[in-house]
Amino acid sequence: MKKKIVLAVLFILPVVVYLFFASGVNNFGRLPTLSENVSDVTAFDSSVKLKGKITILGFLGHNISAKQGNAFNLNQKIYKRFGEFNDFQMVMVVPEGSQDQVEALKDELGKLSDIDKWHFAYGTDDEIKTLFQTLQSNVTLDADLFTPNVFIIDKDLMLRGRTDDEDEGIKYGFDTSSVAELNNKMVDDVKIILAEYRLALKKNNADRNK
Repeated sequence: MKKKIVLAVLFILPVVVYLFFASGVNNFGRLPTLSENVSDVTAFDSSVKLKGKITILGFLGHNISAKQGNAFNLNQKIYKRFGEFNDFQMVMVVPEGSQDQVEALKDELGKLSDIDKWHFAYGTDDEIKTLFQTLQSNVTLDADLFTPNVFIIDKDLMLRGRTDDEDEGIKYGFDTSSVAELNNKMVDDVKIILAEYRLALKKNNADRNK
């Protein structure tokens, strides 16, 4: 009798654990969609593309050299942690004519990590403003076309974020000047969206193999 109970526990327990975690991912593991139809940067820079990638999108403005601290925080807390994923990328939108400042930033970032998934899209002031408006967020660009906030854009050009953030309610972006915010909030949300896509990929592969 004891042997049967042990065998039953060994068989049932893994199933229960699997169902528990599967239910958790399905019910709580989706990062809310806040805006749809975000414009792709290919509209003004064909060398960079958002669609088909999980993108951290940022706007560095004209004075990029003064924003290196924001980029370093993002690199250390987010990129170094998730940059190994194939479909993950960083895209910083910068004004045309900023090439020298961008190269200087890339040189500094390159001292800290491999930066092959850091991309910079160049646009006119009006093109940058138009792209930013498609985020439909409560965040604003300053007169220099800079915001410390970065945004999570999914493969289908939708802005993902939080609808029940304890501090802001609806949270559209993450403040790169705050290491605590990157550590305590953005890391969790990037984990969620990556897990969401991995789960979908596994499901698609399983369906094809049936």
